[in-house]
Amino acid sequence: MNRLTRWTVLVAGTALSLVAAHGRWEVAGAAWVYLILLLRFSRTSRVLPALGGIALATMVATTFWLYESGLPVLSPVLLLSLVMALVTVLPYLLDRLLAARLPGAWATLVFPAGVVGVEYALASLSPVGNILSSLAATQHDNLPLLQLVSVTGGYGVSFLIAWFAAVGNHLWQDGFTWRRVAPFGAVLVLVLVGGSMRLAFAAPAHESVRVAGVSPARSALEESKRARNGFPSPERLARADPRVVRQVFAPVNDSLLAATEREANAGAEIVVWPEAGGAAREADRRRLIDQIAAIAVRTGAYVNAGLIVITSTSPYMRNETVLVDPTGHARWTYEKARPVPGMDPIDPGNGRVPTADTPFGRLANVICFDADFPALMRQAADVDLMLVPSNDWYGFGTAHTEKAAIRAVENGYSLIRQASNGLAAVFDPRGRMLTSADYFTVTQQTMTAYVPVAGSPTPYARIGDVFAWLCLGGLAVLAGVAMRRPSSQPPRPDDRERARSGDHEE
Repeated sequence: MNRLTRWTVLVAGTALSLVAAHGRWEVAGAAWVYLILLLRFSRTSRVLPALGGIALATMVATTFWLYESGLPVLSPVLLLSLVMALVTVLPYLLDRLLAARLPGAWATLVFPAGVVGVEYALASLSPVGNILSSLAATQHDNLPLLQLVSVTGGYGVSFLIAWFAAVGNHLWQDGFTWRRVAPFGAVLVLVLVGGSMRLAFAAPAHESVRVAGVSPARSALEESKRARNGFPSPERLARADPRVVRQVFAPVNDSLLAATEREANAGAEIVVWPEAGGAAREADRRRLIDQIAAIAVRTGAYVNAGLIVITSTSPYMRNETVLVDPTGHARWTYEKARPVPGMDPIDPGNGRVPTADTPFGRLANVICFDADFPALMRQAADVDLMLVPSNDWYGFGTAHTEKAAIRAVENGYSLIRQASNGLAAVFDPRGRMLTSADYFTVTQQTMTAYVPVAGSPTPYARIGDVFAWLCLGGLAVLAGVAMRRPSSQPPRPDDRERARSGDHEE
């Protein structure tokens, strides 16, 4: 492969990666192809140009993802994203160092194990969880494949995609050999058949509960926004005349209270507000909760209210949810544990996921961005319904909700994501979307669904990230074996040509 061809392969891989990042313009199949091209470029180029090209490609893709997701490109988020992009070069480096020294199918396992290791590290250590790093999210619509996450977490799907890239490069470089292709093919068939059977033979739900998600009417939000124009920050609201602040929040709160009573009277037994749906000063918080409790008592419904509370001390606001039961009592108060870096001016909560046992199973709750941290989402045991009040923005809401399907399958619970400024949806424990409502296509976002009462316990909920650790351990073993063996990688054809001609690559 000559220099022009190699760089053409890099450009093609980079172009495909733009639609393989699970953003607004996604193509699920692109995730399976672009890694083949980037890995081919890495394997056929000298080390420094290879790693530099891969780093550049991932930076371009990350910057494009920020743009298509409606985030400010020139911001501190970009710097964080670029640092994370550099980390994703590691699997390519490991593949360069180790794969050529390993025999047969073992050589194809280095790259996928490295990809999983990087994904796991970013999900565990970065402040943005796996929102940027999960290949599995690109396959949210492939339900047979997605069932694998009930055992391995999202890392299993990412492993298969990266393994496909390694096998594809073997075919490109050496032609077909059973010993390298057969293991991958057998595993992929087993996963797809097993996933299809899990979907086809899942026990039907014997009991269900009617759940409603409600957001404020857009007219109420616009009225509140006009009244809030003189208060550009939480601090200004905290220092304003309390009567004026009540007038600012009243249209939204009244709209939510009316929608809650309407849906409960229509038969909803659980009503979920979005993140930051209602708002009140700290001194008025109790009054708003009493209003919610009165509706819960009158209708016999559970109400999970997302609230912004304006406080008198920095950072002057708190992002929380309160679950009120049909007796009028608050069963939990939960503060958002994972603020979005650069966007959520709040102190994080304690990160303990609350649960409540009800006639409709065990309920649990997190808020929006919390769901991008797999460890947090499996913290509570034996959950049947996970409530995820959320608040997104145009350009990102649909993709963010689609990622939630993976959490539902991983942990075997139904997931209710009521998301204002985005796509609200309900997923069952197999990842099937039961209903949805797009905030931007209606005057008031409301969704209702009959949701299975019983969850479906999964191995992943019990054992956690064992698969990711097995990949890291396996990578260490492969590295140990590889370092004791000579490289079997033949010289690149263009290297031989340059050697004969005396030419050298710049």
